[in-house]
Amino acid sequence: MRFNIIPAIWLLCAVFPVFARDVEILLEDTELGLPLEGAVIRSWDGTQYICNEKGKALVFVPDDRRVVVQAAYPGYENGRLVITPETDTYTLGLRLSSVMQGKELVVEAAQPGTSETKTGRSVALSGREIAQTAEIGIIEDVMNSVKLLPGVGYAGLFNNHPSIRGGDPGDMSASLDGFYIMNPYYWGGGFSIFDPRMVQSAQLSHGVFSTRYGHTISGLLDVTSKKPSPAETEFELGAGTSAASFNLSIPFTGKGGILFMGRVTYYDPVIWLAQQLAKTNEALKPVNAIRTAPYIRSGTVTGNYRFWDNLELQATGFWGMDGVEVKYENSYRSRESSSDSHIQLDYTNYQGFITSALAWNPRNDMLLKLTAGIGFTEAVMDGEMQDIIYKKSFVKTDENNGYYDYLKDYSSIFKDSYDTKDNSLINETDKEFNVQGRIDYDWEPRDGLLFAAGIQERFSRYSAIGAQKISAAMPLSAFDDDDRNKLLDSMGITDPAMRIFFADYMRVRFPVEYNPHAENRMFTTSGYGLAEYRTPGSRFNAELGLRVDHFYLIGKDDFSLPSKPVLNPRLNMDFNVFKDWWILQSFDISAGTGLFSSINTAVSIAEKKYNLNEIKPNRSWTSVAGVKLALPEGLNFNIEGYYKYIFDRTYIPIQFSIDEIDIQPQLDGEGRVWGIDLMLQKLQSRFWDGWLSYSFSWAKYRDPHSGYSNMGISGGTDGNDWYFPSYHRFHNLNLVLNVKPTPRINIYTRFGLASGAQLSKRIGDKPISYPVYVYPDDPSEDGYFTERYYWPSVRDENNRTTPSLPMDIKFSVFGKNNKGRARYELYFAVENVLSLLYTSEGNTSFNPNTGKVDNGGNSASYEIPIPIPSFGIKYSY
Repeated sequence: MRFNIIPAIWLLCAVFPVFARDVEILLEDTELGLPLEGAVIRSWDGTQYICNEKGKALVFVPDDRRVVVQAAYPGYENGRLVITPETDTYTLGLRLSSVMQGKELVVEAAQPGTSETKTGRSVALSGREIAQTAEIGIIEDVMNSVKLLPGVGYAGLFNNHPSIRGGDPGDMSASLDGFYIMNPYYWGGGFSIFDPRMVQSAQLSHGVFSTRYGHTISGLLDVTSKKPSPAETEFELGAGTSAASFNLSIPFTGKGGILFMGRVTYYDPVIWLAQQLAKTNEALKPVNAIRTAPYIRSGTVTGNYRFWDNLELQATGFWGMDGVEVKYENSYRSRESSSDSHIQLDYTNYQGFITSALAWNPRNDMLLKLTAGIGFTEAVMDGEMQDIIYKKSFVKTDENNGYYDYLKDYSSIFKDSYDTKDNSLINETDKEFNVQGRIDYDWEPRDGLLFAAGIQERFSRYSAIGAQKISAAMPLSAFDDDDRNKLLDSMGITDPAMRIFFADYMRVRFPVEYNPHAENRMFTTSGYGLAEYRTPGSRFNAELGLRVDHFYLIGKDDFSLPSKPVLNPRLNMDFNVFKDWWILQSFDISAGTGLFSSINTAVSIAEKKYNLNEIKPNRSWTSVAGVKLALPEGLNFNIEGYYKYIFDRTYIPIQFSIDEIDIQPQLDGEGRVWGIDLMLQKLQSRFWDGWLSYSFSWAKYRDPHSGYSNMGISGGTDGNDWYFPSYHRFHNLNLVLNVKPTPRINIYTRFGLASGAQLSKRIGDKPISYPVYVYPDDPSEDGYFTERYYWPSVRDENNRTTPSLPMDIKFSVFGKNNKGRARYELYFAVENVLSLLYTSEGNTSFNPNTGKVDNGGNSASYEIPIPIPSFGIKYSY
């Protein structure tokens, strides 16, 4: 039977009742009755509205319940207004004294750090924008929204470590309600801990932001959790493709409340479906190894209580755990060869914290805020991999003719058949415990002039204890003379000419062991001071501040590393060129410059044997210039250009040898980054909204003392030359569109275009054969020779993967019961829609044991080759 979608949509529009409406709010001076043009109204979901020249703004609110909005204007006390379903117009009066008039007002001082979009400093996401863009996928995640903002590099699905304006993904820091989180991720970075159903708003600061904040040279993601209703008991249940959540809000006699939130996954159906698809899709075969499905368990409690109009207490607690278990057994028997394989991995990660803040207004022009918190993380990983091939033959072929004859004639241990063994393991526990505290003081002696100062202290205790073992391979010529001669002796090659020949031609596979045993304490002390100046009507604004950071690492065995105090001055200026000219409602320019610092997390587990004399934080000097145009119909256009010079960057080259692993942290890395971000945004409206963002980024790094090492952390493998990092992409475009044919239906579409990532350029048209000497795990045993294939390649800055074209679609339906107190939302979504037609491609894969090139349809794709469907339902009362 043929089904027509158009009548179905109209039927849904007729069945589901109206869900939201616009109300008009007038802000005026209480004593003079003058409209407050440019005043900011912050809605119940975090959305901001700017009052026009008449002091009016249309605010989008639910039509079935009471909500609270906040109003702010420079020099005036902030106010709150309760919007009820019965009234569509409101007038709110603000005054300079402690008395304000309005409907159900509560006097409160401005809170520093609220989510706010500021040209040259930050981009904010409201609760509604997060709900539209983050509540999608098999795991709903606020990072789904963050990755759509300008300046955020494309990272693909199941990767929430994006590059922020060309910075290393590890440089981005995150906080929840002001508490800095060391590891805000699940499953090693696949998803973040920020459930969109627990988040009120989010702000990504990636420009020259205030000296109040630090601990990053790339970007700070500041997330604000939902707050409980002070007047009503509210309950919300949600269920999606693989997770369920709940929220319960309980009021405290109109002065505050407590909100309980939780989430739990039930991933087993998704894994089962993927295993069924793996029967016909070779790219999904690895999913068959999963025995215990990945899981997430989390809970959040947040509350606030207003003792008086000038004293309020807020607190947030979070606990979460995630993990996965993989067990894979395989045996193969044939006349030619037999093999046994075993893979086992058990990973569990725990984390939690409690933070509280006390805000006090001793006078109308002062704010004192005290914040304290405590947190922990513990990651436990236990895994091993064993692969044994019995009686593998080493036969003469056209490809190995030269070295096969030489080995047979000149090596005393050469065999025509042998058993190959490959063993890897990891057994490690990483722990971190931290205590944070800060004091912030704001004083506004007169209208338009603000002074602020604060101190922050963070104590962290780290430990990394365990054992790791892998098999490494490197050319024989890369070893030093002693190791090279030792290896040639163990190969049974004594002829001088053959020793020279194989030193240039042979590769060696050998076991590498790393046994970390770090138990360190880190003291991070910061202080800041700033001054803000605003002219009447905010025609010109300026902020000048200085932040000082100091780090002190203490380890066992009289091991301590101090840093020098780091000075981070910052300056921002904003100028309104004009208002209400032609089609422009306003034209603003902004400029800022400043220094930033952060400590590399790898430094926290440094040991005495690394021979460090001091620690240096990563530094960056960032400059930003921007223009913002406010257009009719709620359109805003923002363009920013930036330049960052990165210095004193930590990178850790790792060099392998037969008997040990050499780790030599370096503190002299450099980086140069510049780019342009554009954003055309349609503010939330009745029929459609969204944004179009485009980012261009040029980012190169240099590691002067890496020495072309075998491995590296934060770089460390590319030598003294300037290079594009692996995560770099020149272009990134995102179109986010919400179409609302009726208030009950929302159709969300996201389309992206990201240029390719760096890709090595291969030489030749096929892999080539080379001999490998496998050094034994047990020195009392003999090693053996085998044959491997590799494809020679060189670095080519012009060689990249093909572009990525992500596209997601989400269809949402809203409704309520007859009395209007129960509300619900249903959605169905598909991510990666275009994958059946196109996937980004890199180099084709090949078997390193046989040299066979995989020419399948997905052999060159590094992205998921299938669309990802998801659904969800949310019920609230």
